[in-house]
Amino acid sequence: MELKQMRYVVAVADTGNFTRAAEQCLVVQSALSHQIARLERELGARLFDRTSRRVRITPAGEAFLTAARQCLEAAERASANVAAAVGEVRGRLAVGLIPTVAAVDIPGALRDFRRRYPQVRISLRVGASDDLVEQVVQGSIETAFLGLPITARPEGVRVRELARDRLVAAVSPEHPLAGEKSVALSRLAAEAFVDLPAGTAGRVQSDQAFSAAGVDREVAFEVTTAEFMVRLVSEGLGVAMLPASYVPGLSGITTIEVTDAPARVEYAVWNQAGCTPAAKAFLSLLGIAADTEDTAGRPPRSRAR
Repeated sequence: MELKQMRYVVAVADTGNFTRAAEQCLVVQSALSHQIARLERELGARLFDRTSRRVRITPAGEAFLTAARQCLEAAERASANVAAAVGEVRGRLAVGLIPTVAAVDIPGALRDFRRRYPQVRISLRVGASDDLVEQVVQGSIETAFLGLPITARPEGVRVRELARDRLVAAVSPEHPLAGEKSVALSRLAAEAFVDLPAGTAGRVQSDQAFSAAGVDREVAFEVTTAEFMVRLVSEGLGVAMLPASYVPGLSGITTIEVTDAPARVEYAVWNQAGCTPAAKAFLSLLGIAADTEDTAGRPPRSRAR
């Protein structure tokens, strides 16, 4: 059994197609198919059911796939650790991010990191805070930057608190409240709201605040991105609650201070087992020491804004 065979199996499982998998692995399809067939003979089980229309992974293939991914990741970590021991940083850097993080400039940091460490393969995944924490725990991403209500804290990962922020109300410029300097949640409760899906960390912080204020609200529009929330608000379809540090660069909306606004905490998180050399170098670029945890709320030394 060879690493390249595992790599071919993972590629077919991910693409669902032998031709696309071969293109991804930079080999001809016949070579990829031959190696997978050879592996199946060695294992004594078919990993994929093939028809003229589709490729479907078998239960045996699913069982093999989990271990294959782990082996490939371990091999990559071993290579990266050896490189780090001789002063090189290479391998991969997979970063997770929620769009409203404002304590650090992740795009700018990735740009600087690529210039400094061109041998590292960089990827970025944007998602919800809870999902990103789980991906860090599982090892599919090395580090993530997220926001949680002050009543919650990331679990199962190492944590660095970056900043604390309060939410503000976002309305269209034509909204009757647009001229107000401040507003209470009790007054906002009569409005139709645009918010994230129920149960997500970004939604929970607002739900908890309205509950604490003793009022109910209607979330008429559930969307998955802050960008689309802003678009709906700008069209006058509803009101949204957004982090104060996120809104200065937005257009088409007006923001209002909320006297009893909910707060959130922005965090950097990474795996409890430690960082890969690439992740350690990236966090260092942001002024975060990966060998320590700091939840005291001090922002990183660089790229804070």
